[in-house]
Amino acid sequence: MGKGCFITFEGIDGAGKSTQLAWVKELLVNRGIAVTVTREPGGTSLGERLREILLHSEDAVLPETEALLMFAARREHIDKVITPALARGEVVLCDRFTDATIAYQGGGSGVSIAKLESLERWVQGDLQPDLTLYFDLPVEVAKERINDPRRQDRFERETDGFFERVRFAYLARARAQPQRIRVIDANVRPAVINKKLEDIISSICL
Repeated sequence: MGKGCFITFEGIDGAGKSTQLAWVKELLVNRGIAVTVTREPGGTSLGERLREILLHSEDAVLPETEALLMFAARREHIDKVITPALARGEVVLCDRFTDATIAYQGGGSGVSIAKLESLERWVQGDLQPDLTLYFDLPVEVAKERINDPRRQDRFERETDGFFERVRFAYLARARAQPQRIRVIDANVRPAVINKKLEDIISSICL
């Protein structure tokens, strides 16, 4: 595999990105390709502890604080998980990355996009995903898929207006970076999505 390949999976909650990530992992493993699966926030011991705070804290957290914690966890994640796996020539599949911070803390919560992009440059340097798969789904459909309040985290309990802003920010990011971010219609049959993913990944990372 040479230098490895970094693929991130994005979308509003309920869009099915985690399910598709598992499918892509199986696809690659069946082809004999070494795969590292990880997630954000998380991926490291520190990242998982910060994930618990960010997703399940009962206390109100400022959007700026959320963003800074996300990037702190990301710096550790890049250094300890992502970069070593890529150096080994593996395909890294990551459930959310910086696009999520731009969409949720930026689009959803109103943190300055310019400030977030400055943090992105500082924390990541030249590192960007080789491919980002954004699973797009109307908010009302996504909310129906996560309608069990017992399983919802802080972000999943947000208003429809919040998710509309998040979706708008994702789509704006995709329009700005079309070579990296591929928009996948998540409101079609899984078999249709699977075929499109296989075609895209084969052209980018295989």
